[in-house]
Amino acid sequence: MKKFLALILIATVIFGCNTSSNTEENILNTEQLVIASETTVKGQRLSLIADQPIKNVIFMIGDGTGIAQLYSGQLQEVGPNGYLHAQRLPITGIVKTHAEDDLITDSASGATAYSCGIKTKNGVIAQDSDGNECVTLLELSQKAGMKTGLVATSGVTHATPASFATHIDSRNKYSEIAEQLVESEVDVILGGGLEYFLPLDSAGSNRADQLNLLSNFEEQGYAIVLNRQAMIEENSDKIVGLFSPGGLPSENRIPSLSEMTSKAVENLSSKENGFFLMVEGSQIDWGGHANNTPYVLREVKDFDDAIGVVLSFAEQNPGTLVIITSDHETGGMTINGVNRENTVVDIAWASTGHTGTPIPLMAYGPHAVEFSGWWDNTDIGKKVADLLGFENFPLVLTEGN
Repeated sequence: MKKFLALILIATVIFGCNTSSNTEENILNTEQLVIASETTVKGQRLSLIADQPIKNVIFMIGDGTGIAQLYSGQLQEVGPNGYLHAQRLPITGIVKTHAEDDLITDSASGATAYSCGIKTKNGVIAQDSDGNECVTLLELSQKAGMKTGLVATSGVTHATPASFATHIDSRNKYSEIAEQLVESEVDVILGGGLEYFLPLDSAGSNRADQLNLLSNFEEQGYAIVLNRQAMIEENSDKIVGLFSPGGLPSENRIPSLSEMTSKAVENLSSKENGFFLMVEGSQIDWGGHANNTPYVLREVKDFDDAIGVVLSFAEQNPGTLVIITSDHETGGMTINGVNRENTVVDIAWASTGHTGTPIPLMAYGPHAVEFSGWWDNTDIGKKVADLLGFENFPLVLTEGN
């Protein structure tokens, strides 16, 4: 009995220390967030709309974004009683994110689950674990006569955008991904990553050869824009905008994600057959890896501003389905305490890597209600394909087909 009581005492000491919101034991980093003093509501809460054929799909991915990232962004920007654009959607769900070979996914496997509707190994882009290519939602949209677009604040060769338009066994083969993007026939590509499209002898190139992929794009009828003003003024049907050697700067970002998203929507909606657009708030994840709360909050705001652009378009174009989610959570971010005045909260980080925590899902537009509840990430891609009338999805291309 004495040994049993001693074990209870030890357990109380070990586990009881974690009940205080102010303890820093087992927490890698703790930072403070100042809560907005005024309440802001970015817009009215959206209602369900009548089901109808879906003309446009806008798939938004906040890389590394969990509920804590969104709620922290809300506290800083609009206050405890305010609402971000991301919180205005009428349907919410929860997504499980594991990869085929790991309970904790990376962005390549996570994005492939959405784009192809299959599980694959971490690091693999739009292929199954045996190296067979899978047909993506974007590629099926092209075959259906829809325009397509990719927008990201990372380099456009990074895992998430790449998983919708390229196929490769390693997310780190950026030069090869860039070459595939040239051949992808995606109508609008906006983001960073210029370094992989320039020949070796050009300043800022990160290629190991003399391929000039910008010239290759131009040969295929694309307009190349390298700054915000050129992007705004360009009216070509096919546009490639690369605004930074790597990822776009987080501070004083030009163009912003909302500006790139607005341009993409403007361009893609100019035709009658509808469009498929993937928009990634890429660097929420990077801030999470760094346990850098200000970085995360800048990126959440940039992503949420882009959501505002998309929702405004969707309200005016009722055939538009908007899906907002993440590929995984990064950093184990949580709200760990608050001061007496309720003006400052402690943000705690449990990891510098990805976590296996399920992530939020929001939807608006025709058939949005079908995205409520718990989902495996592969089922989101399957549901979108079903709603668009794409048959034989998932489709893995083996030697026999």
